[in-house]
Amino acid sequence: MHRQTYEQPIITFEADNELLSYIKQWQKYLLTERRCSGMTVSSYGRDMAAFFKFLAAYKEKTPSCKILSKLEIIDFRAFLASRTKEGLDRVSLSRNLSAIRNFFKYLEHNNIISNPAISSIRSPGTGKSLPHPLTKEQAFDLIKTAQSLQKELWLSKRDVAFLTLLYGCGLRISEALSLDVKDKPKSDTMTVLGKGNKERVVPVLPIIKATIDDYLKERPDGAPLESPLFIGTQGDRVNPGVMQRQIRRIREILGLPDTVTPHALRHSFATHLLCGGADLRTIQELLGHESLSTTQRYTALDEAKMMQTFNASHPRAHK
Repeated sequence: MHRQTYEQPIITFEADNELLSYIKQWQKYLLTERRCSGMTVSSYGRDMAAFFKFLAAYKEKTPSCKILSKLEIIDFRAFLASRTKEGLDRVSLSRNLSAIRNFFKYLEHNNIISNPAISSIRSPGTGKSLPHPLTKEQAFDLIKTAQSLQKELWLSKRDVAFLTLLYGCGLRISEALSLDVKDKPKSDTMTVLGKGNKERVVPVLPIIKATIDDYLKERPDGAPLESPLFIGTQGDRVNPGVMQRQIRRIREILGLPDTVTPHALRHSFATHLLCGGADLRTIQELLGHESLSTTQRYTALDEAKMMQTFNASHPRAHK
């Protein structure tokens, strides 16, 4: 099973050379030892870049280890307040703070600096956000629309195969894009490499296998076994941003909400299975969730739908 390599985008950090070297070491640690995805590392990098940019203006000095070690609770709160003014929601603020904590923890673990103030900052409450699945009709329309957006036939078939795989197997976008041609389903199951390099076996419907085979037959390079399953026009592994932009195009054409993303297809897979009678433990295994509590979010959706049906149908509901 191939582990997708990921080229990190160039991020500019306003920091002195010593701190820049520690940032690079930290990012390498996240990738190699913590087994974080390239997208996670890049996201953390952008959060730290925003933090350093704020510090440079706030302290009127280039951020350094010495400055980080002397930051107080009020300084961290000022950063969160500035991000709030920029329009960040609570989820994004929590991620910002998580990245900062992670970096400070790394510095302390390696005896570089220690700052207990960061541990005293509470994360902004995010509430219990529910997944935003598509309806079955929306999922089908999404895949159908993908057939007509590309000028080249093989690219149209690629997009259809990709979306069908996400919805039909409940894969994360990173899991689907890390697959190689040799990993394609050969029977009614396939092996997927998930978070933390953990493999899981997922069932594959005939329609999924058929769309992938149909796409590979049209690929101009002949689809060598060791090549990425999903490639771009230059023959390289498709970048997640390419598929995300494609779904945004489809979303605009169909008039769907902003919550329709590649990950929404994974939510749809789980929700539609639950509504169809699948048990939570099975869905947990199919999604690769470590904790059942993560999977239990979908029961709230099922209960909400049940109450909507009840309120719309029961003769005493409006009395």
